[in-house]
Parts: sequence; structure tokens; C-alpha cells
Amino acid sequence: MQIGPLHRPSGGLSFVVWAPNAETVTLQIEAPNQRSLPMERDRGGYWRVEVADLTAGARYRYELDRTERLPDPASQYQPEGVHGPSEVVDHGAFSWTDDGFRGIALADLVLYELHLGTFTPEGSCAAAIERLDDLVELGITGIEIMPVAAFPGERNWGYDGVGLYAVHAAYGGPQGLKQLVDAAHARGLAVVLDVVYNHLGPEGNYLGRFGPYFTSKYVTPWGEAINFDGSASDHVREFFIQNALYWLREFHIDALRLDAVHSIYDMSAYPFLSELRDRVGAFSERNGRSRYLIAESDLNDSRMVRSRELFGHGMDAQWCDDFHHAVHSLLTGERDGYYRDYGSTRELAAAFESGYVYTGQYCAHRGRRHGNSTAGVPPVRFVVCVQNHDQVGNRMLGERFSHLLSAPQRRVAAAAMLFSPFVPMLFMGEEYGERAPFQYFVHHSDPALIAAVQTGRAEEFAEFFEHGRAPDPQDEQTFQASCLNWGLRDEPEHRELLAFYRDAIALRRRHPALGADAGTVLDSRQTAGCSAPGLRTLLLEHDTVLVVERSRAGAAAVLVFNLSGEQRRVAPPRSVVGLKVLLSSHDRSYGGDTPARHEHLCGDEPLELTPWSVIVLGSETE
Repeated sequence: MQIGPLHRPSGGLSFVVWAPNAETVTLQIEAPNQRSLPMERDRGGYWRVEVADLTAGARYRYELDRTERLPDPASQYQPEGVHGPSEVVDHGAFSWTDDGFRGIALADLVLYELHLGTFTPEGSCAAAIERLDDLVELGITGIEIMPVAAFPGERNWGYDGVGLYAVHAAYGGPQGLKQLVDAAHARGLAVVLDVVYNHLGPEGNYLGRFGPYFTSKYVTPWGEAINFDGSASDHVREFFIQNALYWLREFHIDALRLDAVHSIYDMSAYPFLSELRDRVGAFSERNGRSRYLIAESDLNDSRMVRSRELFGHGMDAQWCDDFHHAVHSLLTGERDGYYRDYGSTRELAAAFESGYVYTGQYCAHRGRRHGNSTAGVPPVRFVVCVQNHDQVGNRMLGERFSHLLSAPQRRVAAAAMLFSPFVPMLFMGEEYGERAPFQYFVHHSDPALIAAVQTGRAEEFAEFFEHGRAPDPQDEQTFQASCLNWGLRDEPEHRELLAFYRDAIALRRRHPALGADAGTVLDSRQTAGCSAPGLRTLLLEHDTVLVVERSRAGAAAVLVFNLSGEQRRVAPPRSVVGLKVLLSSHDRSYGGDTPARHEHLCGDEPLELTPWSVIVLGSETE
């Protein structure tokens, strides 16, 4: 670390803060003994003071120009909330036990996105540890934690974070997150942390008081953009790069998910994302283990994951919204908003083959061409889902698939995701059909801000009021209604869906042809599709039956989807002859009406496909 409270080898602390426009900066120690210490200006607008008799637990603020006292921009703990004093943390005091954990390869990841506040009734890191064994049993190999950076109040999705180095106190603070990561590693689980480098929340955001962290040159959905390419931006970029390295170093995080990078504006010759990739790569090399960067972007721009040699940013992976949109619109029939550009089996087939559905063709919702080619990009570079916090929580009522789809349709959705050539990600509770919605909730203290959020949410969904009213984000009940009910796992319908997820994940991991495809090259000169030469799609029965053929490492598998509400009887494609049925979504054990899957072999007889179903055929590998 180069900023914040730094522990000196000889004892005591050095405090460093960047405040280039300040005339004076004073360290105000509030505990254990109140005192004021003037700081000296260093190069580049950094202020420094050394204190020989302070240790972990001391609380302090910075006073700028003898006027306002503010928390440290690089505070590592805010025990009294985002407006209170910062507390010194001794990261060296934690006893890690994960020396033997060497990480999880991208191709082996099965991710599980969770929100710490609603994942358990207690809403803490400690309580989340108690559920890790359930995830391991399910077959999950990595958890993806929504942002933990300190935010105002007790409850929030995390994207209103303002203390970017401080783990939210209600979750257990820095000690709690370390315990969670250590426990996850002990079970062989990787940990992905969601970080937000495109904006800060509206309450408790004091960065702009310290220096030119923001610029009016660009406008984002949240206001002024972060200053990544203007005057003094070198120091701003360093603040965020240090933050990324901080999570990797002090908390042993395995990967960072970068929120909405399309709202990071940087026209410089060496963009922030490229520099971040280089710095994280250097850190990984020094530490002998890969750490990943996973970008969220809605640009359908494959340069995000192409290597620097191919003029890309070199991200290890990116969220692929097109796959979600293709599945969601096809199964729900929804065509509003961005779903208007999806809804047929052809879009789903394109998503299987290329990751992106839109690779440069006209997009009606956007009113322009959208995306570029993924040719040569290994499928493992894409993270796909059928539900996530955005796609569920940004609906007016926060409905999950358990509210929108039948049980057979949910199994079809799960199979599409889990047997794709991409990295799959579940959203917490999805695996057993959680009934609780996931709604938008906040806990602000500023009455004007509360009113603005309430009004904004209501206006956003005004046209849907005939179906109900948008829940009040400030109301604690909105938060409580979003908490998981783990007891549902024991009820028959939910137990059956859980069994399907568990068996599908196990088959994905067991069968060489059904996992994420790492591809062969990353060459932009290829002309079609991701670099997954063993994948081919076929549409039958007036495009209501989708066949996905996969082959890899000498093994073959075929997925046959009936994407309609009617029985289908189709002549088997040549690729399935002689293959065994490895999984059927209509098995009796999953709530269907067909016998156990291992009783049948496929020959030349027609395939009988029940409504909204999928069968997985392959060369048995056990």
C-alpha cells in the first residue's frame, strides 16, 4: 500500500493521503487519545505524518484546510458508518491457513453469485461460512460476492459503496471477510469479489473533497465520471489500482469482477483497464498464482478479452449478457426493452456458438449495429448465467424464474447454462427455486436522497403499475423480503430442482465434452464463432427443437432441447446414434414422468421429447 495508515517496520504508523488542492491537512486522532497532528506535503500532493505510538484499533479523520473533518479515502474499516472516523487495521495479525490452495482454473469454475446481506438470515460473513458446505455438495467451485465496500446504512446491494478499501461493518468488517475467504479456500472454493470502479454512491462520497477524482468531461448514469484520463489522473488511477491489489494481497481474493466497465471512460493511449490488467498480472507473477479479472460490459466488444498483442484489454473473462437475454426471452416470452431483440431459438443457437448474439448486425432496441466478432476467442472467456442480481433485481418486483417459469422450463434454462462451453454462474437460491424476490433496497440517511430514490424507482416502473407498485427501496421490509429461505430445499418440488442442478453440474465436470472450452487460439483473424471447433448447432421441427453437438478430448455429447410447450417426435440426428442418455430433464427423480435415464440407449428410433425438456446424450465416461 502507498496510501492510508501504513505500519512501519520499526513500529508505529505512517499516514499518507492525497489532497493536492489543500493548503493544510491535519491528522485528527480521535481514539485512543485525542490529538491533532499537522501533516507535511510530499511530491504530487501527498501529505504524510508519522506517529510512533499508534497501533491497530486507533480511530482518526483528516481535517482539510482547518474546516471539515473527513474519513480517510483509503480507510480500511468504518465501524461507525461511512460518515464516522476511520479505524486502523493490522492485516498482518490474521492467521491464514490457505497456503495449500492454488486457485481454480477458469475452465473449472462453476460460480455462485451471492449477496452477503440476504444470503443468510444473519447477513454476515460468519453466517455465510455455515453454508459453504452446501455449495460444495452442489458442485460449486467458486463464489462471487457482490460488493462489500462500505456503504451508507445497514443494507444495500453494494453498488453505492464509498469506502472502497473498507469491508462493510455489518458484514463483519475486514476480519469477517478474511475468515470467509480462508474458509472457502479450505473447501477448495475460489472467491471472486465484485468491485466498482465506474462510480461511487451518492451518500458519504468524500473523494471529490480531497482531489480531482471526478471529471465533468464525461457523464455516466450516476453523474460525473471518475477521472481516469484528465489532469492529475495518474494519481486517481493509482488509487483504484492499489485498491484492486489490496483485495488480492490482504484478502487473498482469487478474482475481481469489474462492474460496468462500459461506464469507465478513458481515451488515453494506455487505458486504465489495460494498466490494471498489467499490474494484476505482475502481482500474479510475483506470487506464483494467477488472479483473474472478469469484466462486466454490455458493449459486445471482444477486445475486452483479447490479448494486448491483439490490441485488446486482456481481461481474463467477461459477463456475456446475450446468453442470458436469449434464454430469458425465449422461455418467458417477454419482448420489452432489450428483450425485443431476442426470443427465438436462432438467437439461443447463436449464443451457444459465438457467446454474443449481436456481432455487428442491426439491433432494434439500440437503433444501430451492435457488437463485433468473437472469432478466435476461447469460450472460457465468457461467463454466462440465466439469472443474476441485475436481471432479477432490476425488474419492478424482483421476480425470479420461480415466479416466471414452470419447473420444466427452469430445468431447461439450467441445462442451457451448465452445458454451454462457457463458465456458468448461478444466482443464489436459483438451484432450488427460491421463491423470495431479489428487490432493490437501500438505507440512506439523507431525507432528500431517500425521496429521490423512491421517486426515481417509482417513475422507472410507472408503466407497469397495473401489475403492482414498485417496492419502496428504503423500507426495511423490501430488504427482508429478499432474504433466502433455505428451508425450501427440503420441500419436494425444490428438492427435485436441486437434484437436477446437482446432477447436471456433476455431469458437466465428469464428461470431457460438456465443460467450459478453453479453445485453442486467441486469433482475431479467424472468421467465425468462438474458438470451439467441437460445437455445432442444428434446428429442427420448425425451429422448436435445438440440437447442440459438442466434442472434445475424444469424447462426444449432444444436447437435444424441446423449446416448446408441445410434445415433439423427431428423427434422431446422425450424431446421437449409439449414444447413451446421460441426463433427462423429465426424469421422475426431477419431478418429470420418464423412467430413470440410465435405462435407455439411443439407436435409430425417433426421439420422444416432452414439452420444455432437454436430454443429454453422450459416450459414457464413467
